[in-house]
Amino acid sequence: MNTTTCNVLSLFFLWVMVVASASAEKRYGPGVSDTEIKIGQTMPYSGALSAYGQIGLAQLAYFDMLNAKGGINGRKIKLISLDDGYLPPKSVEQVRKLVEQEQVLLIFNSVGTATNIAVRKYLNGRKVPHLFTAGGDSAWGEPERYPWTMGWGGRHQMEARLYAQHIVAHRPNARIALLSINDDFGRDYIKGFKEGLGTRATQMIVAEQTYEFSDPTIHGQIVSLYASGADTLFAAVLGKHASQAYRKIYDSGWRPQVYISVAGASPRGIIQPAGLETAAGFITGYYGKAPEFPSIRSDPAMQDYFAWAKKWFPQGDPEDGIVTYGYQVAQALEYVLRTCGDNLSRENVMHVATHMHRVVLPMLYPGITATTSPNDYFPLEQFQLFRFDGRHWMPFREILGK
Repeated sequence: MNTTTCNVLSLFFLWVMVVASASAEKRYGPGVSDTEIKIGQTMPYSGALSAYGQIGLAQLAYFDMLNAKGGINGRKIKLISLDDGYLPPKSVEQVRKLVEQEQVLLIFNSVGTATNIAVRKYLNGRKVPHLFTAGGDSAWGEPERYPWTMGWGGRHQMEARLYAQHIVAHRPNARIALLSINDDFGRDYIKGFKEGLGTRATQMIVAEQTYEFSDPTIHGQIVSLYASGADTLFAAVLGKHASQAYRKIYDSGWRPQVYISVAGASPRGIIQPAGLETAAGFITGYYGKAPEFPSIRSDPAMQDYFAWAKKWFPQGDPEDGIVTYGYQVAQALEYVLRTCGDNLSRENVMHVATHMHRVVLPMLYPGITATTSPNDYFPLEQFQLFRFDGRHWMPFREILGK
């Protein structure tokens, strides 16, 4: 081998080593180091939707548990969770603080349709992952306009369509009343429900009422709906207003078949304040494991959840499905960050989150998996229907959806 050949080979191997080194090089976005991944969120720790603040508290405790075990790929998770009181202007203020002062990698699972919409344009303009927003509003699945925003859970419109289709199939002569909060959350559900009824919507719907987030009570709306003669009610309601609605329906002596959005279905956080008896016979749909499902309590993932709650979240109520939801979505983020490995750029976080294929997560209901694509930002599009027996949600029928 002559000198020229040796020099060429030496240069070739040097080039290979440089390329290999470059490909193995760590890529970090803001808030990431060799030892830490900093993320942020806003939660309604105060105000009418404060029950949902348990989501953030549960996630803080989940990441405490992970950090005690060494974190994710050797990095500790620092979650900065700020109160916005479910007030959009406060959300904007807090998110700007998280991005510009705290330099977080991403915004994670913030609660609230109006509050998330208020910050969506800002986060997309700065190319900050607005990841796994709580709820299935259609606004979280518009990648052509907002490629940095994606939701977690089934989309509201699909959930509502399934309820409407169930009514058409099993209560074809139903006289339906609709109750919803007058914001994007409520409008999304009502749109999907009417689409599910199709051409029969005008015939079957006999009354509609909405309420404002600021309304002290919704008793007047319930009285009006009862007077319509409806024998079926679909309610897209939240927080204290959901509890008020269930109590007023019961006390009025009105006994329609009630279908409720999953956000108003927590036995501990929503139904119990109204009285468990008020929701007997209600129907809802869900995609995850939860303590209120007796058939799933002995599941290994549920046993892990109860053990976590006892050790890491003693101040919380593990029987509250809102807590379980927070724990479930924390596992989804753990999956994304683990899959990212050492490429923790904001771009790669979104790449991983939008390329899930039938991912099985411990707290998803058996048979339900998470799938996304660059054109479909809703990970969960399957639901198991449940009926409330006065104490627990009991599954019935097969899993519906995609």
